Amino acid sequence: MAGQFEASVEIDRPIEEVFAFLADGRNDPSFSPRVQRIERSPDEPTQVGTVFRSTVKDAGVTTGRAFRISEFQAPHRIRWAEVSENLVTVPEGGYDLEELPGGRTRVRIFNVLEGHGFGKLLAGFALRAARKDAPAFGRRIKAAVEAS
Repeated sequence: MAGQFEASVEIDRPIEEVFAFLADGRNDPSFSPRVQRIERSPDEPTQVGTVFRSTVKDAGVTTGRAFRISEFQAPHRIRWAEVSENLVTVPEGGYDLEELPGGRTRVRIFNVLEGHGFGKLLAGFALRAARKDAPAFGRRIKAAVEAS
């Protein structure tokens, strides 16, 4: 089973600031408690081809993840695809940013989840959990960006 979850949030910061924060995936632990460690390769400013490798903990299981940036259009759009092999992966995800009046920014995040092998049975559970958490995930992104 494959499916998508998404969240949208308005952040009280200018679009360039929000984009810079989100483009540096090393900030992910500040809003995603599942991310235990993350690094960027190469250790240069993010661009198409940059890979973020992380250790995450989902439902008590720790796994390694690697996401390659597939599209990077400052300050409006970032796309990624998981290149690691796991039971449930993200073949596509991203951020869409929209400038709002008053120096504010609307951010939409989405991830497509896809199960592989036994993961096809787990994907539905993962998707339901992600959809349930999506509004809170958006709020955590807002809080992290505004606190930075």
